[in-house]
Amino acid sequence: MYKQISSTQNSIVKYILQLQEKSRNRKKEGKFVLEGFRELSLALDGNYTINTILFYPEICSHERVQILLENTKNSPECIEITKDVYQKIAYRGSTEGVLTIVETKVHSLETISFHNKTPLILVAEAPEKPGNIGALLRTADAANVDAVFIANPKTDLYNPNIVRSSVGCVFTTQVAMASTSEIISFLQEKEISIYCAALTASENYHIQNFKNATAIVVGTEATGLSDEWLKNSTQNIIIPMQGKIDSMNVSVAAAIVIFEAKRQRNFES
Repeated sequence: MYKQISSTQNSIVKYILQLQEKSRNRKKEGKFVLEGFRELSLALDGNYTINTILFYPEICSHERVQILLENTKNSPECIEITKDVYQKIAYRGSTEGVLTIVETKVHSLETISFHNKTPLILVAEAPEKPGNIGALLRTADAANVDAVFIANPKTDLYNPNIVRSSVGCVFTTQVAMASTSEIISFLQEKEISIYCAALTASENYHIQNFKNATAIVVGTEATGLSDEWLKNSTQNIIIPMQGKIDSMNVSVAAAIVIFEAKRQRNFES
């Protein structure tokens, strides 16, 4: 028999809500809340540690929970919850009846390792919107880049909206968070070319050679990249626009350039 919770005032319910709602609680506890089987499967593949599994048996059966337990490396606590509790803590409308408390990872530059001599890295400076961060992570996964660096981060990686909008891709790619200065130093030490998406002193992105070790750097739509990036850029690049505006969504721009780099690497002449 699993432990059962039927009251929405239970201390574990309150704990989960605090993890969902407050970044400082996630940082203090080193934990976050994850919903849904797809995301959980990706987290397990990414060697995340599951501490607690909460499930609503009307949606998620005991048998499915048992299969889930067999795929975990540790022995997480399992808690059966009622409909009222599930509706209280479910962040999304369709979470397949399961929520988990998961341990966060350290996302420092020191944790990054490359398995080839010509890594392809996506760098985003000071992204604020969780939806954009999630979309950047989806692009990184789709292109199978070697790492994503977030410079001068404005939000923590385990914000529920980032996890949700990334559809679990936050777990599938190496991610490091550091200052702009630290990331530039890291790239220079590794002799990785820096291509900054910018309007000034720029060349068209598709005439660049992205076959060597490369970092594609994008800034926010509102302010672009800081001067520190532009001063240390190997080459500023631009996506030619044919309409009346001179910018596009940051995740779209990043995807265009990243997949040009992949095209060059996959179809070398």
